[in-house]
Amino acid sequence: MRLRERWEDLPLQLRLTLAYILLLAFLFSLLGGILYWQSYRFLMEETAARLRAQAKPVIEAWLYTQTPPDGEPPALPAELHPADAERLAEIAPALARALTSRETVAVLFDAQGHRLADGRRLPEEPTPPAVPASLLEDALRGENEVSAVLDTPDGEKLVLLIPLRAAPGEAQVLGVLELSTPLAPIERILHRQRLLLALLGAITLAVGALLGLWITASGLRDLKRMVATCRRIAAGDLSQRIALPHHRDEVGQLAAAFDEMVSRVEAAFEAQQRFIANAAHELRTPITALQGSLEVLMRGAQDDPAACRRLTAGMYREATRLSRLCEQLLDLSRLQAAPNLNKQRVELAPFFAAFTEQARRLAEEGVTVVLEEGERGAIAADPDALTRILFNLVANAIQHNAPPLKVTLGWRREGGEAVLFVADNGQGIPAEDLPHLFEPFYTADRSRSRRRSGTGLGLALTKALVEAHGGTIRLFSREGEGTRVEVRLPALSGP
Repeated sequence: MRLRERWEDLPLQLRLTLAYILLLAFLFSLLGGILYWQSYRFLMEETAARLRAQAKPVIEAWLYTQTPPDGEPPALPAELHPADAERLAEIAPALARALTSRETVAVLFDAQGHRLADGRRLPEEPTPPAVPASLLEDALRGENEVSAVLDTPDGEKLVLLIPLRAAPGEAQVLGVLELSTPLAPIERILHRQRLLLALLGAITLAVGALLGLWITASGLRDLKRMVATCRRIAAGDLSQRIALPHHRDEVGQLAAAFDEMVSRVEAAFEAQQRFIANAAHELRTPITALQGSLEVLMRGAQDDPAACRRLTAGMYREATRLSRLCEQLLDLSRLQAAPNLNKQRVELAPFFAAFTEQARRLAEEGVTVVLEEGERGAIAADPDALTRILFNLVANAIQHNAPPLKVTLGWRREGGEAVLFVADNGQGIPAEDLPHLFEPFYTADRSRSRRRSGTGLGLALTKALVEAHGGTIRLFSREGEGTRVEVRLPALSGP
């Protein structure tokens, strides 16, 4: 556990580099070990094959000819003759001597495993090792591929046991030929290979460490840039952005997502500041009016009944406005937290017909309300909430435009959505105000409103109600061309 904690305390660049080096060392050790083992096996197999190839013609010339040759073996006859145990015992010393050289020594055994002869005569010739009885028994049973590496006082030696048969291909074994050769030449080759692998391994790890440091440093450069940017943002500068030049890799995607998050946080922070400022302004107006009325009353206006009634009525209006403002704020908070809607099937044609008649009765002089009927359709909605949405939009259009004014209501079907719209031909809204119109207490241009009786929460409540239904709301406007608000809600299929 302590080792893990120490590992996690290391810098990320160092951890990545160490992991890269360890992985590289493991892979190089694995590949080097496989290469070394294959070389070892190849050299052993080649040495054994060479001993067999050198012994085969000598055995056939001495064992299967009719007359033992004197001196050098003659050329092999066209047909080899069978041999027996007596012949093997007779030619054993000569045969062993013929197979012995400075690199190889031969020893012959009979069918019972007794030594018949060995070919070592000179001091510089190898000394034959003591062969384990189990290997000798395997060869006497007729196994052709019997070999082993034995550790002797003179060093490691390769021992090869060849069964001697009565005739080539027959099962009867007359004896066993033991051929042994020192492995010093092979060991020298393998030693050089080990040194070469060790040198290459050291060079590979050194180069790998340098490359690992460079790769991790270049890969973490952007992360360090992100850390520095995060610290500046934490210090209060929300305008900072990482803005990496590339966005294709994971770090670039993370930086882009971080920049987007900071932009939203900055926008939310600015919206919160605007909300506080606008809320303070909306609250200050009635509070100032109440305070002024109370001061007048305290200076003796209560002795004038008419003035007292006028001031009391004004104070009641301001208190009512404050109460309505608090209620709307509570409604907005409830809708954003956990909306409680009584959704049911609402047929758009009869609903809009009824709402349009109600809107015409509420419209003032100089305001015309027109219905554009769309195709038949239905949505799942709370009828009271839907009425409130359309009423807020119509009231907002009337409140911020001067007569004569035409307000158009309607709906249409687009794919799986029903698009409800409220449009007017009023003075329009400046483009710089459009992104903020759904923020609480935001008013595009207070001087252009015909009234100041609103609380500035109408569009914010409307948006919350639309989103509670799983829909979206958008506003399109140009100065001098009017305003159009579209509400998109999921449409129901079927009649």
